[in-house]
Amino acid sequence: MNTEKEAFLKEFGNDYGYPNAPFNIDQMTASQFKRLDGLVYLDHAGSTLYSESQMEAVLKDLTTRVYGNPRILSCTINLRNSQSDASMATCDIVREARQQVLEHCNASPKDYKCIFTSGATAALKLVGEAFPWSSQSNFMYTMENHNSVLGIREYALDRGASAFSIDIDDAGHHGGGFRSTSPSIKVSQHLIQRRNQVRFPEEVLTGSTHNLFAFPSECNFSGVRFNLDLVNIIKEDAERILTGPSMLKGCWMVLIDAAKGCATKPPDLSKYPADFVVISFYKLFGYPTGLGALIVRSEAAKMLKKTYFSGGTVASSIADIDFVKRRDGIEEQFEDGTISFLSIASIRHGFKLLNSLTISAISRHTSLLSTYVRKQLLALRHENGAVVCMLYGGFSSELCNELGPIVTFNLKRPDGSWFGYREVEKLASLSRIQLRTGCFCNPGACAKYLGLSHLDLLSNIEAGHVCWDDYDIIHGKPTGAVRVSFGYMSTFEDAKKLIDFIVNSFVSLPHQSGQVHLPRSIPYSSEVKFYHEDFTELRSSLRL
Repeated sequence: MNTEKEAFLKEFGNDYGYPNAPFNIDQMTASQFKRLDGLVYLDHAGSTLYSESQMEAVLKDLTTRVYGNPRILSCTINLRNSQSDASMATCDIVREARQQVLEHCNASPKDYKCIFTSGATAALKLVGEAFPWSSQSNFMYTMENHNSVLGIREYALDRGASAFSIDIDDAGHHGGGFRSTSPSIKVSQHLIQRRNQVRFPEEVLTGSTHNLFAFPSECNFSGVRFNLDLVNIIKEDAERILTGPSMLKGCWMVLIDAAKGCATKPPDLSKYPADFVVISFYKLFGYPTGLGALIVRSEAAKMLKKTYFSGGTVASSIADIDFVKRRDGIEEQFEDGTISFLSIASIRHGFKLLNSLTISAISRHTSLLSTYVRKQLLALRHENGAVVCMLYGGFSSELCNELGPIVTFNLKRPDGSWFGYREVEKLASLSRIQLRTGCFCNPGACAKYLGLSHLDLLSNIEAGHVCWDDYDIIHGKPTGAVRVSFGYMSTFEDAKKLIDFIVNSFVSLPHQSGQVHLPRSIPYSSEVKFYHEDFTELRSSLRL
């Protein structure tokens, strides 16, 4: 064992490598992830890896069991004895899978239901489509949100609701307040967006107003974990942070995007009773893809208004007249068509693996690796003393008081100019290190942490920059960042190889003062222009 790992274990050894699990981290990687074969995989926020034993169990299931369409049972009443054994057995497995999902978030089946979807994005879309928006409703969301959450804004605005983002500026105990154990907070509200202020006729009749607040349990850009006290504050004491009579009408409901956070720190819904929580299974244990879940509070589900019906969601319908009777069960109402029952049957093997390690141990293991990398990156200096690395997401407040297993950064040259993140990514790939670059579908967090104004963003678009392109530096500023993220099978060696790669490729040391770095793949030019005539009007509306 080298001295660096000895020092690492001296500081973190109690939480590294699952000392209380049936196998340690080295045994796990040697037996379950042989396919890596020296590849350093550091994109677990994008998708984690499935284990070999997990897939062997899935394959054994599929080759030794007969699975039938469980929707046959849900379309038949009081005919269970006449149903096929295969369909009945599959229905039982699906029921058990729902329970496992609820248990992962400590959600009581009396209060919550698990609706399977084609992914976390589909779960978010379901909420946006079915939420009871009105012209008096508000959609409030933190700047740090995935595009799939921001897309809910379209449904809100189309129904005449207002939408706005917020930044959590400060948090702390100020005495008294909401409750002695909960923090007080300050938020800054961004521009209120409203597309259609026409009042819909049915609003006069119902008189009800529902508002929705959305935030991630963990920001997929920075790794910042939001304190889930936000749930209780918004639901029970919204007037503490919101101003204006329109913000205080009706009731506030809360949506947590836990697609990233559930892998290492799932929300405890017994303490923080959010109305909607979305989950992605390939981010939990790598397989299956194309499957997610919406955990919905039963009372909240009753307020959702679904328009479309399909096979499996109706008790009866008549083809040639306007008649349909929908099913009573919450899951049955919202799971259109045949659910992905083979994928659902496979998630129990993923949960079995996570439970053998325990989520708390996974959280500690991955967090200490990210802590180690942050410390190492912050200590790097060029030969002239200039800082090498700019880290994002290092602020601390009571409602954003933890960092998950994500480290996001950009690298600087000795003269203070930036290395492009695409250059970092391509050189990392040549060194067999898999990481992620860009804005990670989180434009609000990207702009916030990189300090990009509306004018900067519009100028970048005019220059031709779009998601996933190679324009990583425009007008001397980064348009995105480098992100590394750790999973339950990540090792100290993975973290060390990353640091060694950065030192060898990007740090100017005294004996390397004459080093010439590889040329950028996309030359920087401040003169590149791509004109959109719409920007003049947009700039004017933003008062830039």
